[in-house]
Amino acid sequence: MHSKFRSLCIATMCCIALTKTASAQDPYENIVQINGVTMTADSLRAVPNVTVLVKNKNRGVESSNLGVFSIVAYKGDTLQFSQLGFRGKEYVIPKDIKGHYFSLIQLMVQDTFYLPETIIRPLPSREQFDYAFKHWRIPDDKYEIARKNTNALMLRALAYTLPRDGRENQSAYQNIQSQNAVYYGQQKPMNVFSPLAWAEFFEAWKRGDFRKNKF
Repeated sequence: MHSKFRSLCIATMCCIALTKTASAQDPYENIVQINGVTMTADSLRAVPNVTVLVKNKNRGVESSNLGVFSIVAYKGDTLQFSQLGFRGKEYVIPKDIKGHYFSLIQLMVQDTFYLPETIIRPLPSREQFDYAFKHWRIPDDKYEIARKNTNALMLRALAYTLPRDGRENQSAYQNIQSQNAVYYGQQKPMNVFSPLAWAEFFEAWKRGDFRKNKF
């Protein structure tokens, strides 16, 4: 009887130990979501478009225009921060974080670098300067482009060549309908009795618009 009870106790303790070991090795317990902000170390201003990568893993995010980012990683991973004009930073996520959420403020230090010296020289000879002055075409700036686009001749040419949009087509169609609606139920006037039409006819007759061309 005692041996059976002892065996039952040993089996129960083994089950408890295995359960604790399995829970300790649960990978979901090590997952943590990091919400953070990237800022400058001297003025505490937001640093946008900072690349945040998990080291040795093909995962990463980019901070917003306000420097805010959010990334999911494992406890113990290393985050790499990089941005043009700033020194690279690394942050090791602590393994003893409680819970699955962690807030982080990463300060970025500006990296000063110097470009090689550049010397600007004039054209070697007078002939080359004359050729450049006569034949080089300098592109128009924004002011010149705006002046050309608002020219009266340009606006008139655009008004004649550009097709009508939907609003203009609808307005023209409604004008035709309104003109036709004036004569609903009655005969439209004919130009046979119009003095202006007869005057135009006589003028065209005098000019010889109705003559047959022999050739």
